[in-house]
Amino acid sequence: MIILRQVSFLKCIGSVIRRSISTNPDLRNPRGYDDDGKTSVHILNKDEDLALMIDGYSQVGFKLNNRVTVLGPMVIFPRSVLSWNINDINDVNDDSLSLFKVLVPKLDIIVLGTGDKVTERDVFASFRKFSKDHKISFEILPTETACATFNFLNAEGRNVVGALIPPQTILHFTDDDIVKSSLRYDNPFVRN
Repeated sequence: MIILRQVSFLKCIGSVIRRSISTNPDLRNPRGYDDDGKTSVHILNKDEDLALMIDGYSQVGFKLNNRVTVLGPMVIFPRSVLSWNINDINDVNDDSLSLFKVLVPKLDIIVLGTGDKVTERDVFASFRKFSKDHKISFEILPTETACATFNFLNAEGRNVVGALIPPQTILHFTDDDIVKSSLRYDNPFVRN
């Protein structure tokens, strides 16, 4: 009985060893990466052929990856941008959102940048009603977060629109912070 167990154990070990020494490259290298070890980084905002992305924002508007500056609130699509004739989040209503009702193909999501953080419940209630009536998803965020969300969804290839209001308050940075940020984008591998 003991000899029989040892023989079956040796057969199992033999098959495990054969599988680990297989000539199939996918089995030898479980990561599926067989190269010289070099890694590359691709910054999506620098690729103008990909789509429009938001590089920055200020109290007066937005800077896009194609070096265009948009003054005031804007509606940004993957390949175009429009000026949006509103002053603040309280001006957003069914009329200011009417463009989104007629777009073809239908939108996956509208990313609404509210400017500064909004806590008023009645503002969200009007968006909820519009969203339900027209079967359009909304993501309501402060503009800082909305810009990043729009860029991410746009890079994924989603049918996304950003409706963005410039914020009234922005954290103030020193000149050193701006220089460090610039250097980081010029050479992302240098630690600051």
